[in-house]
Amino acid sequence: MVSDELWEQIEPLLPRRERRFRHPGRRPLPDRQVLCGILYVLHTGIQWEYLPGVLGFGSGMTCWRRLRDWNEAGVWQQLHEVLLAELNAAAKLDWSRAVIDSSHVRAPKRGIATGPSPVDRGRAGSKHHLITDGRGTPLAVILIGGNRNHVTQLLPLLDAIPPVRGRVGRPHRKPDSLFADRGYDHDIYRDHVRARGIVPAIARRGTRHGTGLGTYRWVVERTFAWLHSFKRLRIRWQRRADIHEAFLRPACCLITLRQINSFC
Repeated sequence: MVSDELWEQIEPLLPRRERRFRHPGRRPLPDRQVLCGILYVLHTGIQWEYLPGVLGFGSGMTCWRRLRDWNEAGVWQQLHEVLLAELNAAAKLDWSRAVIDSSHVRAPKRGIATGPSPVDRGRAGSKHHLITDGRGTPLAVILIGGNRNHVTQLLPLLDAIPPVRGRVGRPHRKPDSLFADRGYDHDIYRDHVRARGIVPAIARRGTRHGTGLGTYRWVVERTFAWLHSFKRLRIRWQRRADIHEAFLRPACCLITLRQINSFC
């Protein structure tokens, strides 16, 4: 499940474990096998305790601990920036516009960053807030409670876009324009977006459908379909928000890697 291409990108980013000479204990499972187990859970949605050991992934708890540790070490964020830089170097990132949207997921076990969702009869849920470039490549993702308003995450998502290198000059982290649906309609936020040198293209409430923004906004809907093709992300089973985010970020990395391969 871990291609040689992906492993070459991620191996230098993984934190090194200090070797214990006095009490070495059991030899730790190789990182590549553990990564295979993590991606197996991400793709299939299987519970950690049912992770099949016969496939060589190790125990579910081993994979869970490495996922937690790698997320705390910023491995997934660094990997995402490396992949975005590769796309940017090939001039395959569309900075002429960015598209923002959110998607609701249920959270039956509740936890941090959950809330009663108005679109799901008040059941506990979370929202994935996503911003992509004009081709649908994920630039940043944020997890919030299901009762939070869309527009409150507009500026945090813009701030979450990392400095993307790969070309001569200063790192790029600002699109020319921003497309969003009626959920982000607020003149104060439009002014904030303009103050950053970005042209807001946000649909207004009360206007009829068919304004033409969907011609550009459909890419983020497609990216959400890609994101939720990973079964572990369709329902949030983790009480801990950092563990769910630790699944969100590698999923964005895999989508970005597919974009790289599609342009090769």
